[in-house]
Order: sequence, then C-alpha cells, then structure tokens
Amino acid sequence: MSDLQKEVSELERTSATAARLFDIRRIIGGLFVVYGVIVTIAGITASDADLKKAEGININLWTGLGMLVLGLFFLGWMKLRPAVPPTEEEIEAADGPSAH
Repeated sequence: MSDLQKEVSELERTSATAARLFDIRRIIGGLFVVYGVIVTIAGITASDADLKKAEGININLWTGLGMLVLGLFFLGWMKLRPAVPPTEEEIEAADGPSAH
C-alpha cells in the first residue's frame, strides 16, 4: 500500500470518528438525560406544599421521567443508526461541477 493510500485511509477513519463524536443526537440525548435525572430527583423529593401548589400532580417527577425517556431515545437512536461521513461522490455532487 502506498503512502498516499495509507494517508487517505487514515483521514477516512478520522472523519468517521469526528462524525460520531459531534453527532447532535449525542448532545441532545445527554442533556435530556442529565436534566431528566435532576428534575426526577426534584420530583421524588417534592414536599407536600409543592404537590399542593400543583393540585396534587407531581409535575417534576412526570416531566423528569419524560425527559429521561426522550434522552434515552436519542442515545438509542444514535447507537442503532450511527452517523456516517459523506463519501467523496456525495461531496462532489453537493458542490456541483468543479472546474478542475
């Protein structure tokens, strides 16, 4: 294998890693899970006065659980359908005809 081919294959691996690392689903899912845990804990530790203000509904608990479910959905989606960097042909097609 020539040096150029090795360099190209290394760049492809780096591009794939960057595509997975900066996947927006990871950021959204992670934030929803973190905030969901915080709000769920607030709901579990809610006082009677807090429940009375919300007319007996533990809104923090339900909202926190919903956020956890949504965050886990995004993280599961990311695992099941990982991001793939665009191929050379797709990039060229998006750029239009080049003047080489």
